[in-house]
Amino acid sequence: MPRTGRLMGAAEIAARLRVGETRAKHYTSLPTWPATYDELAMGRVWATEDVEAWIVEHRPDLNEDADE
Repeated sequence: MPRTGRLMGAAEIAARLRVGETRAKHYTSLPTWPATYDELAMGRVWATEDVEAWIVEHRPDLNEDADE
């Protein structure tokens, strides 16, 4: 069953994590990082919901609800 929803590539992940693309690529190589959703000509992409779940668990300081 294919997942639906938004996808994130390296640039979107870097922006969301507030890091450069090199550092973002480091995060995506961690064993705790979500599985790749697909690989396109531009590179790998991940489901946004999976990336956001990872952020909640591993980088709660970046949780968008943390300021509330």
